[in-house]
Amino acid sequence: MARNTTKNENSFYEMVKTIVVALLLAGIFRSLFFQPFWIPSGSMKQSLLIGDFIFVNKMAYGYSYASCPSIPFTSITPDKLCGFIKGKNTRIFGGTPERGDVVVFRHPVTGADYIKRLIGLPGDKLQMKKGFLFLNGKQLQSKDDGIFLEKMEAQGSLGGLPRCSNGAVGIGGVCEKKRRIEVLPNGRSYPILNIIDGTRGDNTSIFNVPEGHFFFIGDNRDNSTDSRFPQIFDRSRQTGVGFVKYENIVGRADRIMFSSAGRSMFYFWTWRSDRFFEAIE
Repeated sequence: MARNTTKNENSFYEMVKTIVVALLLAGIFRSLFFQPFWIPSGSMKQSLLIGDFIFVNKMAYGYSYASCPSIPFTSITPDKLCGFIKGKNTRIFGGTPERGDVVVFRHPVTGADYIKRLIGLPGDKLQMKKGFLFLNGKQLQSKDDGIFLEKMEAQGSLGGLPRCSNGAVGIGGVCEKKRRIEVLPNGRSYPILNIIDGTRGDNTSIFNVPEGHFFFIGDNRDNSTDSRFPQIFDRSRQTGVGFVKYENIVGRADRIMFSSAGRSMFYFWTWRSDRFFEAIE
């Protein structure tokens, strides 16, 4: 009887040890190479929808204080581990982001994580005119691509309602947004949405991107707080993004792993199975 008890205790100990090691390895892998994010807002529709669960490649551009891994099961945070390079606007094993990448970055003022498309590189000049984007004095190619349709209903865990170009839409109705395909000079293309003409973000002054900084815009142009709007150093007011430092970049969004249109991932009837494991363009 004593031998069986000892054997059972050893088996239980081995099982617990295996689970702890597996969790530790998963934590290290997650912290060092990839970081998961939920998409909480519609600023990147239709490329990213509210409720998409994505993996961000932290190796793509190297590591900074914003993307440095944490140490699992400890109080060592990225800021503590890589705080010695904060403010130097540099990265360890640094790589260069490419125009058109979908990027997660840390907000320069609030520290919150944002996800937008990289449009402007250091030295670029950008301007919006009547809803069209000009890069270094030339209007980007774009063409109409029909209408983006979605149901007027509460979206995601926050339960927000979408904005529509077809006026006031009742719950359960069809919400429309005009869609265009925009093409960058390097040939990369992506859909952009327009809700209403003549908004503040549709007509801007010229932005001169400084060295060591980048310019980001959301694909859902009328529903995105991005580099078109200046930073406000007042935590009591909503702030724009302005230019984003190289060191504030967390990583490149590579793939949608899971997607749910409901308020909880456990609402399996709201899962968007057609978006599972979809590459982010």
